[in-house]
Amino acid sequence: MSETVVQKAEAASQAPAATPDDKAPPADKGSALWREIKGLFWVLIAVLLFHSFVAKPFYIPSESMMPNLLKGDRLVVSKYPYGWSWVSPSFYVWPEQKGRIFGSLPKQGDIAIVTPPGRKEDWIKRVIGLPGDTIEVRGGRLILNGVPVKRQILPPRLVPVDANAPCSPVQFAGRLVQTGNGQFACSLPIVRETLPDGATYDTVDLGQSQGDDFGPVTVPERHVFLMGDNRDRSADSRYTLDEGGLGGPVPWENIGGRAEFVTFSLDGQAEWWNPISWFTSLRGGRAGTSLRSGV
Repeated sequence: MSETVVQKAEAASQAPAATPDDKAPPADKGSALWREIKGLFWVLIAVLLFHSFVAKPFYIPSESMMPNLLKGDRLVVSKYPYGWSWVSPSFYVWPEQKGRIFGSLPKQGDIAIVTPPGRKEDWIKRVIGLPGDTIEVRGGRLILNGVPVKRQILPPRLVPVDANAPCSPVQFAGRLVQTGNGQFACSLPIVRETLPDGATYDTVDLGQSQGDDFGPVTVPERHVFLMGDNRDRSADSRYTLDEGGLGGPVPWENIGGRAEFVTFSLDGQAEWWNPISWFTSLRGGRAGTSLRSGV
């Protein structure tokens, strides 16, 4: 063994043993907690930005868009197709303002999220008229720019009865039927409409109602005219604000996004304290349903 190696070994053997005071100081618990809080804060900011400007979930609270949307459906709404406006943020933090950033008009037949003028809530309706279009309804028949929209009467649609779709005798008088397997369903009369640009979708026509005779009304610049698919049970652009409707054509700034597809649907039987009910209340066959009108 060389002299150098021997000297190094002797030096190592003579080095003082480590003491508790030589150990690394314990981590500051307060600093670690602050780092966690900052991390959660930035995650929350990222979620809110995505929710406000890219896409957000939406819950269907009523029957106004039957047969295409059922109460209890959960959707994905994309925020960017029409640009952004004062209604885009997740919370209504801005007063009503004119204009859109990177704005574009919806297409006829799109299902859109809309904020009624003077209110701070989201509704969902179908875009029927664009600026310059003249909208009229006669005897329940939609007339666009003086030409009756093409319509096809289809066989009744049977919607299974559940807590979210009870087929109320007030809303759907005489429509409750019993199917061959002993279950109850709501038999809805279906009329398929095809707009001039080719957008096709199904509507419910329950008979004579207040909204079956309307207009004509010409849609102003930078406005859109919206209607529900459940034509006789929808508060939409045919009704004034005092009547609970949208008050006519709606400013395009009030359009918050486009409905894309159903993620899942609940029949109204779920209970928050019972996780099993979260799964048993799922409606079969709804997940993944596209909400883009056939073109």
